[in-house]
Amino acid sequence: MSEVIHKSPVLEDFEISPDHTVQNYSEIFSVVLDEIAFNSSDCGINGTSGNTSTSLCSGDSVISVLWLAGVSFILSLLILATILGNVFVIAAILVEKNLRAVGNYLVLSLALTDLLVACLVMPLGAVYEISQEWLLGPLLCDLWTSCDVLCCTASILHLLAIATDRYWAVTNVDYIHKRSIRHIAFMIFAVWTMALLISVAPFFGWKDPQFEERVLVYKVCLVSQDLSYQVFATCSSFYLPLILVLVLYWRIFKEARKRIRRKPGSSSYCTLQRLPIPSGTTPMTEITTTFTTCSSSNTSSGITTLLQNGPINQALSLRKPGKVTLFSTKKRRKTTKESIDSKRERKAAKTLAIITGVFVACWLPFFIIALMMPMCDDCDPGPFLFSVFLWLGYTNSMLNPIIYTIFSPDFRSAFKRMFWRCLR
Repeated sequence: MSEVIHKSPVLEDFEISPDHTVQNYSEIFSVVLDEIAFNSSDCGINGTSGNTSTSLCSGDSVISVLWLAGVSFILSLLILATILGNVFVIAAILVEKNLRAVGNYLVLSLALTDLLVACLVMPLGAVYEISQEWLLGPLLCDLWTSCDVLCCTASILHLLAIATDRYWAVTNVDYIHKRSIRHIAFMIFAVWTMALLISVAPFFGWKDPQFEERVLVYKVCLVSQDLSYQVFATCSSFYLPLILVLVLYWRIFKEARKRIRRKPGSSSYCTLQRLPIPSGTTPMTEITTTFTTCSSSNTSSGITTLLQNGPINQALSLRKPGKVTLFSTKKRRKTTKESIDSKRERKAAKTLAIITGVFVACWLPFFIIALMMPMCDDCDPGPFLFSVFLWLGYTNSMLNPIIYTIFSPDFRSAFKRMFWRCLR
């Protein structure tokens, strides 16, 4: 999941031998900054450079320097936000007792995975964007692209695991009682095993013949462009999980709407009221806990039930309630109930739309071009669009801790407490 990068005007005169390797990130940054300073030094104070009269400074050089400075600032901000967001989620689950529920362990694992994306993948990707060429040789290119595929695929598959866990919690009454740490650990193990199988395949020869030439000669680091591998990798890490996530959340929404519209007093409604609420506070908590407690059929009499039902009190308080009054009261109750049900349905739809919409918007553009590029030479979108789509996918790791916790009151309270502790 790396991008095609061409030399920028800042580095077009800077030559590095094919076997040259820079040992660490700081050396790469110093090489880039030295080259920018070298090119900028051509602009004389008196408007001369050598024996040739020039303007105070080349317009192209200024634009290039400003562009690199802007890109560096934006990418650094994105990496920092991703790290802080996921660290807050991890700390909240580990520190707050009410968040240490089995249902939150998948969210914890997702935050750890996204933290790995921010620490292992995004920094080197930012260096690659700034330097505009790969300076670390074929072996490190292989390692970086494999780490990229591993962490990003694991992040996407975690979203599928969370959707599956929520679907079982909503549709299976006994699932909440049966769900254990061992069950969640097995799901996490399956996620990482699948991600590992996809990422290590190029190490065993499943790569295109032009891989080393692309790295050594053209200074471009890309994941294997073999068409069969790209079909396998993109389908396994995105397209199939995307279809399953959409199906699962659609069925969750249908089940939630069915429960919301269930008439109070019916036996099926009472059964639904006694369904156990999933422990932990995920976005679906609001959907699965929007039902009031069903009154037992053996309690007192119908009058007690009527007295507890809001607007009917007004009708019973009249000395001689007429049919018109009762009819209007029932009509108001029906209208109020329909309004509440409508709000609940809209809230459920909005929650699920945000979860799936952000996931699709972040990763779909990249995986479309990732699948198209090995098919034809004309399918290359260019270095700029490729970089935009790639970093849009990385942005999903920054948004995941927001999406999967912001809907939860417990998480919001935990974040506030942690924030005030940090300020003290």
